[in-house]
Amino acid sequence: MHSLERIGRYRLERRLGTGAFGTVWLAHDDELEAPVAVKVLAENWSHRLDVRERFLAEARLLRRAGSSRVVQVYDIGELPDGRPYFVMEYADAGTLDDLLTAGPLPVPEALRLTALAARSAHALHEAGIVHRDVKPSNVLLRTAPDGTRRVLLADLGLAKSLAQASGLTLAAGSAGYRPPEQAGPGAGIDARADVYGLGAVGYRLVTGTVPAEPGAVVRPERLRPDLDPGVARALTRALEPDRERRWPTAEAFADELDRLASAPASAVRPRGRSRTAVLAAVAAVAAAGAVLALVDLPSSASGIDVEDATGRIAVRVPDGWGRQLRDSGWDPAALGLPAGHEPGLAVAGDLSRWQDLGADVSGVFAGLSEHGDVTARVDALGHPDCHYDGARAYTGARWHGRVRTWSDCPGGGRLTETALVPAGGGHPQVYVQVRQHGGGDATDGVLRSLRVT
Repeated sequence: MHSLERIGRYRLERRLGTGAFGTVWLAHDDELEAPVAVKVLAENWSHRLDVRERFLAEARLLRRAGSSRVVQVYDIGELPDGRPYFVMEYADAGTLDDLLTAGPLPVPEALRLTALAARSAHALHEAGIVHRDVKPSNVLLRTAPDGTRRVLLADLGLAKSLAQASGLTLAAGSAGYRPPEQAGPGAGIDARADVYGLGAVGYRLVTGTVPAEPGAVVRPERLRPDLDPGVARALTRALEPDRERRWPTAEAFADELDRLASAPASAVRPRGRSRTAVLAAVAAVAAAGAVLALVDLPSSASGIDVEDATGRIAVRVPDGWGRQLRDSGWDPAALGLPAGHEPGLAVAGDLSRWQDLGADVSGVFAGLSEHGDVTARVDALGHPDCHYDGARAYTGARWHGRVRTWSDCPGGGRLTETALVPAGGGHPQVYVQVRQHGGGDATDGVLRSLRVT
């Protein structure tokens, strides 16, 4: 791609993200003295007329929505090389996905944010548009003049008019957020497809976990045992595989979520006292679509063997740690490494309490990264609610690295974090996090047992 410094009157400042067909830049409108977001069609797709038309259709649909609950389009144009671009309002407070880096949200906050996203979707539906890809990364947050946060629905790259969507449609959407009627070619869809995606967003905000495939979703109260039954019912209804059994509209779902958020009996589980990366690893496993399972794992006299869903990473943990497993990978972006879906697992006696450093939980997280310097990222971590005991070298038959240890965490637990590099250097590198309450230090045994293929 050619180097860009300006697009029309818009001065580019930094890249915000890159998708399948385009790149979004943070830019500055020098005439209006305001930040904006500029989306540009990718150079490698510029010759495809169908992709170009889809790109422009997104801008038209955003403009057609005409709602303060949906990202606004200000301008549209074309680069000298013929690629189209459009200019949108800039959401300065990130996305719902960004809020999840420290794990699940307090329940009332999760419900209110999901309700606002549902009202944004309802605004699209009233304009005759179905989004088809509602997920946390497509729900943006913008700071209002009074300091509150506005919720904006964005990225209509897969959106269709409801009139078109009522006919035969192709598969679309993202795993975990996609209703069964969008999973393959078939009969048309309606606004209830977005209700399913909104239910998955709410489920993720409440539990920290992306739902499993339709029909196999673990009930949210299993992942958050103190969850109010009414909240669990509302989310489960939105995630019904049969759309006739879902909430009839996004607005009806939003009304129920707002009612539950305001009810005195709403379950509010406080987040862990430390909002540092001790929480990020397991949250990242959840973000990758992991499913919590009560497990009956192979065991030996010295522990229980667990592995991730790909079979690439395996580790042995003490017997009492192996009751629950999340095994479907993680996103190394949780540590500030290049984003992606890499093998990873978390195993503990009770993963729903892992977010709380004061909880009596022992377990292990282990995740691979094929890119970036894991050691540098782990060395930058801090946990102010615990006492830092220092670092030591670890050398094993296959791995070497630094083991950093904290003690006297809330509740009296210990925390160990390690970045492991292959004995010969290079990649993959491994991030290992160990939580321990009581007993001896199992860290070295865990590290010696680590197997990576």
